[in-house]
Amino acid sequence: MKCPYCDFPESRVLDSRPTEDGAVIRRRRECLHCNQRFTTYEKIETTPFIVIKKDGNREPFDADKILRGLITACEKRPVPLEKLERLVNEVERELRSSLEKEVTSGIIGELVMDRLKYVDEVAYVRFASVYRQFKDIEKFKEELEKLLTEK
Repeated sequence: MKCPYCDFPESRVLDSRPTEDGAVIRRRRECLHCNQRFTTYEKIETTPFIVIKKDGNREPFDADKILRGLITACEKRPVPLEKLERLVNEVERELRSSLEKEVTSGIIGELVMDRLKYVDEVAYVRFASVYRQFKDIEKFKEELEKLLTEK
């Protein structure tokens, strides 16, 4: 594994453990050149599936894209990265278990929001406002009221 600090091509594994769901192996590594430590994740390579965007374009599913959106929604919120990674893994696992080769971005967005509202309500509203493209304050208010009635 190439070191992210000095690009040296070799490192040694200090610790390996499965993540909570067991789908990924987390490895703690140390560069043999600069001695910096870093973490890698190893998971089973799966067959790709296609996301159908709102405009009809198709692109390969990218879990990192969902994670980036969640990180943005959770900016300045007390949400650990591990919790967001777990959420993304749950969504991906649910999508893959459906055995569909293509899925709409709408389905993915709803799966993410269904889970995010239990992680952090502020992040949920932020994510929903971008995902659902609220055009005015009324739509925003409706979403807040829906969230409050579910409590």
